[in-house]
Amino acid sequence: MNKIKEFFEFEKNNTDLRTEVIAGFTTFATMAYLIAVVPGMLSKGGLPFSAAMTVTIVMTVLTTLAMAFYTNRPFVLGPGLGSVAIFSFTLLGDGVPLSIASGIVFISGAIFMAVSFLGIRDFIVRVIPHSIKVSVGVGIGLFIALLGLKQAGIVIANPSKNVLNLGDLSSAKALMSMVGFFLVMFFVAKKTRGGIILAILITTAISIPFGLAKVPESLFAMPGSMEGMLFEIDILGALDPKYLPFLLAFFIPDFFSTLGTLLGVGSQAGYLDKNGNLPSIEKNFHVDSCATTFGSFFSCPVLTTYLESSAGVEAGGRTGFTAVVTAILFLFTLFLSPLATMIPTVATAPVLIYIGFSMMSSMKKVNYDDITEYFPAFICVAMTIFSFNSGNGIAAAMVVYAFLKIVTGRMKEDHWSVYVIALAMIYYFSVVASH
Repeated sequence: MNKIKEFFEFEKNNTDLRTEVIAGFTTFATMAYLIAVVPGMLSKGGLPFSAAMTVTIVMTVLTTLAMAFYTNRPFVLGPGLGSVAIFSFTLLGDGVPLSIASGIVFISGAIFMAVSFLGIRDFIVRVIPHSIKVSVGVGIGLFIALLGLKQAGIVIANPSKNVLNLGDLSSAKALMSMVGFFLVMFFVAKKTRGGIILAILITTAISIPFGLAKVPESLFAMPGSMEGMLFEIDILGALDPKYLPFLLAFFIPDFFSTLGTLLGVGSQAGYLDKNGNLPSIEKNFHVDSCATTFGSFFSCPVLTTYLESSAGVEAGGRTGFTAVVTAILFLFTLFLSPLATMIPTVATAPVLIYIGFSMMSSMKKVNYDDITEYFPAFICVAMTIFSFNSGNGIAAAMVVYAFLKIVTGRMKEDHWSVYVIALAMIYYFSVVASH
């Protein structure tokens, strides 16, 4: 125990073993929902649920341990739901080979690594327009919410009119999904720790009598094989320019959400210096970027630092040992696949709806007095949701942004690379139009 205290510098960080363990359990409770949600989303893209669950947990455990030992911070990593949605529903759902999708994730991670290790983080912050940074996450959030509404049967496609309609709200599927949604809202409003996973479990239990969930024959099983996901990667194929919008859809949210999470949780933990900077933040970026690159070899979507790490910090966690405890708890869930597979869509769809809509809060950061800022932001969100494709949203927003800056004579406000990216987006649309 003394070696643990010395290695993680408990005394220096004014913490103790009991507090760190409790904090680790707290973070796990708030993040445990990803065990059911992420594999479920990946399985909708055609990947085996058992393999997706194993990859999700293994990547979460390994990358979180890397963060714990390399940075000694209580930050936990996992597959970002936005990237999972793009990976599964947009890329795989549109027929893009798994190897290409993994290759795009790899390139995104490689760019993130270059940014992290070469110290050009501030340059990237300046290059990407503020309105685009904000709206990308919002568009992806609405995309996730729509996925949840469709899976819940609350919103359905009307082929005859080529529009979305309300589903049969009296059906058991829709009713149970709404029960799950209000449970999520109840626990979130009450600020109940682990409320989301609690809502999932309660909804699952209620679903059993209605035939929407089936009790497994056993509670434990050996982890599923990662066959079909391991080393399915085509980096050269992913370099095709037509995949550039999806590359940006992976990189931009990952980079800026990681930055925001590190500074936000870092402030909560008292890590920031007098200038509001997080000491040794580069080490956190090293782990986050390498995690994405490493995960791509396992067909894992972008791995990112989870905001839920703040729950552990709130519980008193101040060192990497908090993350170690969380990782160990996730490791144990590898043997609970029967329980995970019994969780129905009506229990996970409400989580997607809540998380998706909650991501809209970032729109308050847009300057609504400047048409060159708010209009591209609206275009990004609207095109993402209306075309059911986040890549289209980013591409359209970049073109509109560049055009508005040019016609208002404000080209010099942005780096020249913004206009190069806009030209590349025009090429992307020409490729899309020709197909």
